Amino acid sequence: MIEALLNYEFLQNAFISGIIIGFIAPLLGVFIVVRRMSLIADALSHVTLAGITGGLFLSQNIAAFFFIHPIYFGIAASVLGSILIERLRAIYKHYEELAIPIIMSCGIGLSAIFISLAKGFSTDVMGYLFGTVSAVSRQDLFVVITIAIIVILFLALFFKELFVLSFDEEYANASGLPSKMIHLLFMLVVALTIAASMRIVGILLVSSLITLPVASAMRLSKGFKATIIYSVLFGELAVIIGLILAFYLNLAPGGTIVITSIIILVVVILFKKWFKFD
Repeated sequence: MIEALLNYEFLQNAFISGIIIGFIAPLLGVFIVVRRMSLIADALSHVTLAGITGGLFLSQNIAAFFFIHPIYFGIAASVLGSILIERLRAIYKHYEELAIPIIMSCGIGLSAIFISLAKGFSTDVMGYLFGTVSAVSRQDLFVVITIAIIVILFLALFFKELFVLSFDEEYANASGLPSKMIHLLFMLVVALTIAASMRIVGILLVSSLITLPVASAMRLSKGFKATIIYSVLFGELAVIIGLILAFYLNLAPGGTIVITSIIILVVVILFKKWFKFD
């Protein structure tokens, strides 16, 4: 495998992208889980799928869109979806959770329409749905690196504010924090991360990489910072082990990464139970 990594650019792209995603996805996932927003990742992933399939359809039928990479349509759709979720949460103040199924339904509906109109890009869609290592290009890698820089800068600038918002939103509002602005920026960063992860994990599985490492970390950690460290550790383990197994067993990388995350979670739960780890 090391020889293959040295010789094949797509494998280099896939492993570097995977390691970056294994870092930023669980990092954001900690805040998502603590704020009880886990389903938002699913909603945005379906909206991203709508953007991808819409982009593929446009490139197939309109010459002007032929040279535009579908990933940019996915990013645009995901960002738009995050903004719409925030607008709907404001409209349904007492039933904010309604925003998630509304946007998810919209994403699924649009995806189904674009796929039904498709003429020959079913293979491309499958790659985006479940991830495909061989399709990770240098351009995809540069997009992932750019988004990772944005995520890290955002968390470095607003870590304290996000911490307060995650555990006591009422206090954050009372103390004068611009909670709406920070929450919107957070949603945009999550949307970008989901769009960046789709080549490796796949759109339908990306929410698993965001939440499963956090679920494992919460069984072991005693504090918030420890949860972040364990989450990133488990995320990286899942990606690296998953990609190695996918290479040797010729399996779908996205599914292998997710199942690896599940195995890690089961091992952690059993470890905590058997050894009474507190």
